[in-house]
Amino acid sequence: MSTTPRLPSAVAGLPANLGTILAHQPALAKGFSALYAQFWSHGVLDHVVKETARIRNARVTDCGY
Repeated sequence: MSTTPRLPSAVAGLPANLGTILAHQPALAKGFSALYAQFWSHGVLDHVVKETARIRNARVTDCGY
């Protein structure tokens, strides 16, 4: 899977990433942020498990963040 965005940044002077690409559609960005917050603040798994999975996924996919 490529980590190179296929869309340009919507924010002048900033590289294309999830945030600057979602800026093309502010309503979509707002909805995504609300959904993402629900994933992290609610659910069956505690925050430590979610964070561990996030870090492992970043390492496996060689994510630079």
